[in-house]
Amino acid sequence: MTERFNIVPKAKPIQTAVKDASALAAGLTQAVADTFRLIFKSHVYHWNVEGPMFYLLHHLTDEQYNEMFPAVDDLTERIRALGQVTPHSLAEVMELSVIKDLPTLPSTLEMVEDLAKDHAAVAVWFHALLKLAEDNNDPVTADLAARRSAFHEQAAWMLRATAK
Repeated sequence: MTERFNIVPKAKPIQTAVKDASALAAGLTQAVADTFRLIFKSHVYHWNVEGPMFYLLHHLTDEQYNEMFPAVDDLTERIRALGQVTPHSLAEVMELSVIKDLPTLPSTLEMVEDLAKDHAAVAVWFHALLKLAEDNNDPVTADLAARRSAFHEQAAWMLRATAK
């Protein structure tokens, strides 16, 4: 049995043909910031929803933020795999994100519409990241961006359907 392990070559660092790791890391960093902001906003709405849609929206936001939280780890680990540094402060996340808070706590219907808009915006960003990854010969980031975009597109659709 030990003979089998003796023939395995010694591990070498993975060399990829990724063209611009810093540009990809910047795109991933934007995705991290937007995902974190959307997790927080989803939590706030989850805690504060009231009315006839309470049960539905309480559970839907719970499912969505619980799906997004481990995704942040995937995104940041990809940044690190590209040899770059992840966001290191909440201030940086707040500054980078396109997800913004409404000035006051919205009604339940406004919560649903706001989350749908934000998920759609994040999906569009992941489409751009997918293109950037393809242009930079990075199939791993492209795959990650495609999976994340699919989630956000579905979340936006479910929220829009709920608001009708």
